[in-house]
Amino acid sequence: QVQLEESGGGLVQAGGSLRLSCAASGRVRSFNEMGWYLQSPGKQRELVATIASGGLANYADSVKGRFSISRDNAKNTVFLQMNSLKPEDTGVYYCNVRFTGLWRRVDEVWGQGTQVTVSS
Repeated sequence: QVQLEESGGGLVQAGGSLRLSCAASGRVRSFNEMGWYLQSPGKQRELVATIASGGLANYADSVKGRFSISRDNAKNTVFLQMNSLKPEDTGVYYCNVRFTGLWRRVDEVWGQGTQVTVSS
């Protein structure tokens, strides 16, 4: 069973910064793509950024140049550095980790979510 532990959300003023982290644990063959998704009030969950095990990153257009995703493969942890935050970045950020299980089944798990509130 794979578990995720998220941390780093909070309240910040517009223009400020926050860093989210998500640590994955469990008996798997490999942790593959890791990423962050945002669910804003009244909206569907949407992709913020993902990073492959080799380090290739993908960003939503709305965060390019402001957010940076990285990972520490030795610790199975993914980070999201959020700079120049805007009120529209407000919402619950969910960590998503895709993995290959011991029996070679590819699956994914979601974190519990961490609240980010950006005040204007």
